[in-house]
Amino acid sequence: MRTICTVLLAAVVVAGVAAGIQETGSSTKAAILVTPTDIKWMDGPPSLPPGAQFALLSGDPKKEGLFVMRIKMPADYKIMPHFHPGDEHVTAISGSLNVSMGDTFDPMKAKSLPVGSYAMLPGRTNHFAFTKEETIVQLNSMGPWDITYVNPADDPRKKK
Repeated sequence: MRTICTVLLAAVVVAGVAAGIQETGSSTKAAILVTPTDIKWMDGPPSLPPGAQFALLSGDPKKEGLFVMRIKMPADYKIMPHFHPGDEHVTAISGSLNVSMGDTFDPMKAKSLPVGSYAMLPGRTNHFAFTKEETIVQLNSMGPWDITYVNPADDPRKKK
């Protein structure tokens, strides 16, 4: 009897976890396997200062659901204070990303995130970033993704 109860409980837990995965949209219909040579870099989105490139690995940042993209930034690149609607999970792939929370750009407050580092930046929390060398980060987040600059004059979309 105990074994049957244990098996039934395990089945319920597995079914619940599987249902949760499907409900959150983290399950894909097909495997996505990407090697570095498969990555197609494109000019950065207009919401980022010129010079960045990005590669979308899965999902669509304009639509609801999980997406993964890489962002390549040149040396001495700055992203002025801004926030996003949802949490961002950032992993340093190459180079070093310097990040800090706050409403004003102050490089002295930034923490350097070298290769292999991870940061979770809460949604609707002001932060800024910059590089000293070419840097690639991987960004995992839930769409729809957007960027709102603390100072509207810093928004590259308004400088055209």
